Amino acid sequence: MTIPPRIDGSTAAAPASPAMTASRSHRPRLLLLGLAGTLVAVAHANARDAAPPSNPVADASRTETEEGIPVTDALTTEKCGTCHAPDAKGNLSRISWLRTTPEGWSQAIKRMVRLNGLQVTPDESRAIVRYLATFHGLAPEEAKPVMYLPEHRIVDESAIPNDSVRQACAACHAFAQPLSWRRSKVEWKLLQDMHVAMYSQAEAQYRRAIDPAPGVPPTPPGTPAVTNGQVALDYIQKAAPLRTLEWGNWRPRIRAPYLAGKWLVSAHLPGRGDYVGEMTIAPGKTAEEFATTTTLRSLTGGPALTRRGSGLVYGGYSWRGRSTGPAAATAVDDPNQPTREALWFAPDQKSAEGRWFWGEYHEFGFDVKLTREGAEPAIAAVGPVALRAGTTGARVHVAGANLPADLTAADVNLGEGVTVTKVERAGPDDVVVVADVAADAVPGRRDIGLRGAVLTQALPVYQRIDFLEVVPETGLARLGGEAHPKGYGQFEAIGYANGPDGKPNTPDDVKLGPVDVDWRVEEFTSVLNDDDKAFVGTLSPTALFTPGADGPNPARRFGRNNYGDVWVVATARSEKDRFGQPLTARAYLVVSVPAYQRWDQPEVAQ
Repeated sequence: MTIPPRIDGSTAAAPASPAMTASRSHRPRLLLLGLAGTLVAVAHANARDAAPPSNPVADASRTETEEGIPVTDALTTEKCGTCHAPDAKGNLSRISWLRTTPEGWSQAIKRMVRLNGLQVTPDESRAIVRYLATFHGLAPEEAKPVMYLPEHRIVDESAIPNDSVRQACAACHAFAQPLSWRRSKVEWKLLQDMHVAMYSQAEAQYRRAIDPAPGVPPTPPGTPAVTNGQVALDYIQKAAPLRTLEWGNWRPRIRAPYLAGKWLVSAHLPGRGDYVGEMTIAPGKTAEEFATTTTLRSLTGGPALTRRGSGLVYGGYSWRGRSTGPAAATAVDDPNQPTREALWFAPDQKSAEGRWFWGEYHEFGFDVKLTREGAEPAIAAVGPVALRAGTTGARVHVAGANLPADLTAADVNLGEGVTVTKVERAGPDDVVVVADVAADAVPGRRDIGLRGAVLTQALPVYQRIDFLEVVPETGLARLGGEAHPKGYGQFEAIGYANGPDGKPNTPDDVKLGPVDVDWRVEEFTSVLNDDDKAFVGTLSPTALFTPGADGPNPARRFGRNNYGDVWVVATARSEKDRFGQPLTARAYLVVSVPAYQRWDQPEVAQ
């Protein structure tokens, strides 16, 4: 499990350790030793001053040999150029050999304010972040694989190449954190040195020898050990260099975003199902700012939603925004809650995807896809989620825009083995058809066609649901009370059909969608006499986990806090395995204490 990190500058003074307390009794001796050392240093200094001056030897490892990216923004040069010296080409030291996301530049500016005394107003900071995130940012192809970080998703990171890199780069924060940057080789080395200087834990991780690979003979005695730090530095310098093909192709194409107009929206909200609708994007005060109006209707019978908001686009493709519903939310998981928005727009500006999220720990959110509307018919989503082979008379909703009103059954194609027998209703944004599915229909996701409009891999067809998966597979909730807000957990059970290889948990599995299940919490036995299940919190019928109160609990053994770890278990109500038993799946949930330090990045979002 990886929890996307948040960055903050708050610090707390550490209590004095016993060793520190004991050392106070030796202060007179240390003062005498210090005085003696000072006299020796003065003597050396006098001898040095008497000798002819010598030129210092430059550290070759800190000398840039790569071509930098000149800084062309006057405000950035004014605020940053005092410490980051400019050269004749317009490069600012350090800055011109870095590229990163809006969040990355925001973090850097905060660090400069906290540690180095940078004087900058909020408006100036926002302007600098806009410039740097655009012209010293990432190409769209570089940013997309790490979008889960600004989207605040809980994911199990699969891109970490080996345990050495994991220990060096992902023991304290998400691996997406370093992969959100592009640096010269010198800058990657300086970053590692900074970690060693500031974080003792990082130094221990870097200097630890790599674990020997199975079957590899030990190195001869006296051979210097290869460390995690060496392996990680070599990897990251090659995987995330300053200059890349993607950046070289994108830099000449950076332009103001042309997003104004109407967009089809398809969204999924865990615990509440699928939504479709329309977003109108209107121009804002500047070329990068926009205002939004969104309407959504539920495909599972829930209430319709309307939202208004605003967004800011960095680099022509990276949207950060906010939106809110017309009325105050009545529950923590109410979709009318004010949301933050992180979206990635395709370079052709015809589609986008991302997350609208809320919650004290960003634990709730819509998974969103946008498609630009034109004059032609367009399909946004299809419901129900999946069709079982052998089904007759199934009602299928096709949601979209500009859908023809004179459709016939021959105009709608739901894929091989699925026959449309009737068009029950045809409107501009919703078409309902009746279809039969052949008993021998090949399992898989069908493309949906409707008189020229196509939505690829939209309708799964299956023979049986072979297994379930509870998502997130690993969750995190936080205790709370009067002083600290709670962090909730929302789970969902997803059904899968085995793919052509007939095996579960392989790349060809067919994702079918949410399954009707019963939920419960079970003990995860990690210590003797474990009793976490009774204290960590409760799970609702819709799989919303509400954590318990923080603070010591007299009803618990030793008066412990209500923290702990449990299984979240789903049991299918109607789907059974090959032995006739109900399908089950489970996820691991950690219920922790509150996050006592909170982080935010107001420079990035509207």
